[in-house]
Amino acid sequence: MALKLNVITVSTRPGRVGPHVAAWAVEKARAHGAFEVEAVDLDAFKLPIFDEPEHPRFQRYVHDHTKAWSGSVASADAFVFVSPEYNYFAPPSFVNAVDYLFHEWTYKVAGLVTYGGPLAGARSAQMEKLMLTSVKVMTLPEGVSVPMVASHIKDGRFQAPEFLEPSMKAMLDELAKWAGALKPLRGG
Repeated sequence: MALKLNVITVSTRPGRVGPHVAAWAVEKARAHGAFEVEAVDLDAFKLPIFDEPEHPRFQRYVHDHTKAWSGSVASADAFVFVSPEYNYFAPPSFVNAVDYLFHEWTYKVAGLVTYGGPLAGARSAQMEKLMLTSVKVMTLPEGVSVPMVASHIKDGRFQAPEFLEPSMKAMLDELAKWAGALKPLRGG
């Protein structure tokens, strides 16, 4: 059975460019061939600020939005988070989405595609890696950083600069290795 990779668009704000970058990441992941790839848009789940009455470790969810998010995360072996940087930090949508769950993340692997201005979301990536390790996600050192992202959006489509190709391939190669290696820890 193929490994499942969820490519998650993190930004939920109006006018976001995340879906354009995520479409490119999905295309590259499908072409890579190691995964069954699903495009996941965090905005579609409409997660309010964490509103479950019990801690996520109990998995006694009462809200439909949490149950849907839980099902999406639980179904994956690996993740690519396509994320901007807000105020030198991870977007609130990312922090909230991770906080909603616990066991669904455990013993899985994540890569990051970050974007922004000159620093390409580098500070966001560091904060996201730190947070993901607290829910037992293995985060990769390999990742993709897109500087000056707005200059690469042409006619509503992200036109990736050629220099991103090697880092995307390296990240996908490592995701496949780690997802396969971690699967037995989840009983798979």
